[in-house]
Amino acid sequence: MPPLNSFTLNTIGIVHSCYKEKFGIPRQPGLVTEATARLELIPPYSRLDILEGLDGFTHIWIQFVFHACMTENWKAKIRPPRLGGKAKMGVFATRATHRPNPIGLSVVKIGRIYQEDKKTFIDLHGADLLDGTPVLDIKPYLPYADSIADAKGGFAPTPAQMQIKPVLFSELAKAQCDRYQNLHKREITTLIKQIVEQDPRPSYLSGQVDREHGIKLWDINIKWCARNDHFEILRIEEEQESRR
Repeated sequence: MPPLNSFTLNTIGIVHSCYKEKFGIPRQPGLVTEATARLELIPPYSRLDILEGLDGFTHIWIQFVFHACMTENWKAKIRPPRLGGKAKMGVFATRATHRPNPIGLSVVKIGRIYQEDKKTFIDLHGADLLDGTPVLDIKPYLPYADSIADAKGGFAPTPAQMQIKPVLFSELAKAQCDRYQNLHKREITTLIKQIVEQDPRPSYLSGQVDREHGIKLWDINIKWCARNDHFEILRIEEEQESRR
């Protein structure tokens, strides 16, 4: 019998996501409803019968690994972005990625459940998952048990309490978004707006304006900056391979 302080877990699937890097991923699931991903189940779990009955649910819990943080050490104290990076909290009072065990938990909306080229997929909506994320388990979301009306959120404000700046697009960015949407049939304008209005910058940059930032989504790089009273999308840069 293995010692109780050590476990071996199997990856049941891999996430294919619009988020190609950590920067830009919303800090919680469901905040960016236009974010799309799909979960590919891997053998021996890549069977439709293993998902029988799941189509009766609208959401699932996904347990996953913060695979991009596994080379970094865990931290006992964290500076939560919602506190402006000015105060520290214990890691177990946060959802930070720098944990003793790099395990995450997200609730996401599910779409189609299907097979394609002998592979099994679940479409995900509103996910906050990095491309290539290993998944350990999925469970159905139960509204009567998982939603607690009088629960308190501690130091983390609700979206209604947050001061969200408007997101404006330059004329160049508008034209580039229209072109991309027509070519790839993706609602890129709304996706960009939802991501940037969350202000994904690290706390130490939150007071700076006019500094250019980049967010990679699919095969494009979004260039944007913060102004005094709004965020501005400057331009969209497509990777060379997507232009061929």
